[in-house]
Amino acid sequence: MKDYFVYFVKGVAVGVANIIPGVSGGTIALITGIFERLINAIKSFDLKALQLLTKGQWKAFVSHTDFYFLLALFSGVVVAIVLLARIFDFLFHAYPVFIWSFFFGLILASVYFVGKTVERWRISVYLSFAIGTVIALLFTFLTPASENSSFLYLVLCGVVAVCSMILPGLSGSFVLILMGNYQLVAIEAINNRDLSILFPVLIGAVGGLIAFSHLLSWVFKKFKDQTISLLTGFILGSLGVIWPWKNAIEQTFGEKVKVVGYDYFLPQVNAEFLISLIIMIAGIASIWWMERNAEAANKTLD
Repeated sequence: MKDYFVYFVKGVAVGVANIIPGVSGGTIALITGIFERLINAIKSFDLKALQLLTKGQWKAFVSHTDFYFLLALFSGVVVAIVLLARIFDFLFHAYPVFIWSFFFGLILASVYFVGKTVERWRISVYLSFAIGTVIALLFTFLTPASENSSFLYLVLCGVVAVCSMILPGLSGSFVLILMGNYQLVAIEAINNRDLSILFPVLIGAVGGLIAFSHLLSWVFKKFKDQTISLLTGFILGSLGVIWPWKNAIEQTFGEKVKVVGYDYFLPQVNAEFLISLIIMIAGIASIWWMERNAEAANKTLD
């Protein structure tokens, strides 16, 4: 029971990360040691799982799909998204530099802790790392599209966003910004429980998640070092989005004002900068703490 509570807490952390534009839930899953298990569990929802379920073989279905692990994890994700969306909306408006500073420290530390899991660095691994960094940087400077509430586009948003959510370094929220639907889906629809928006996004998310998990699981097994280095590059490249000192570039779409990019600048050395630095160090320390606890848990299991 204790293990499933831990998975619930990790799910909350993944959910919080997915709310924040620029922060990837996949990064949290990777550094908390549940990434590969998550991918394999999602992949297990196949024809065999469907057969077991339709035949009423519940225990075999639970075992095949690692169901209780997924239930605990995604319960945490849902709780975080539903209960914390309003809180983070307020924090980003009231204390943007401090919130970005914490996540900048968190993601900066993740580059080291994820990268160190590569068993052997060689040319193909370095190349994968460089490709991942460049791709994430390109995402940083892409121009967002305008909002689109059509059914098929919302399904596509679900597919693309959920794939990026489980990829460390690529934020599902930021992808929704680039697709023009972050405000519509992640803020308005969730806060207003608008099923006409959330349902097509959910359809795309579930279908995309199952299909993409098969591909990612295969790649992870065949090319583990290259995959981890690519994901580490994604994380490093995403730091540009999370840089705390920036001014939002806004654009009006009808009655709505949306952030379509950022104007970056260097901070002045003042009280706000010093507080931000302390908060950034706290973000680094939180990753170190999670890594230390994950290592202790692994030693206990061994």
